[in-house]
Amino acid sequence: METLVATVLIVIIFMISSLILNNLFSNSIKNNTRDIESHLSELQYLYENDKLEIPYNEDFKEWQILVVNYKENNILIVEFEATNRNTSKIILKEIIETE
Repeated sequence: METLVATVLIVIIFMISSLILNNLFSNSIKNNTRDIESHLSELQYLYENDKLEIPYNEDFKEWQILVVNYKENNILIVEFEATNRNTSKIILKEIIETE
């Protein structure tokens, strides 16, 4: 009887720990933005070296990328925005240029 109770407790502990680990791994995969941040950095580099034509629009994996520029108080702002189609997460980077 004691062995049965111990076995049941061990199985319950393993089930709970596996659910926790599964949740942690799935969240880390969902929140991994290294690829898109690297791609946005590449686009910023291309813009700074006059190789990117603005406005710019692109699909990158599950991300929609939009690069626009606008003026605000005689300051040119170039905005790099990436929106995830699945999670609606937005990553925004800006380059500010004074005239």
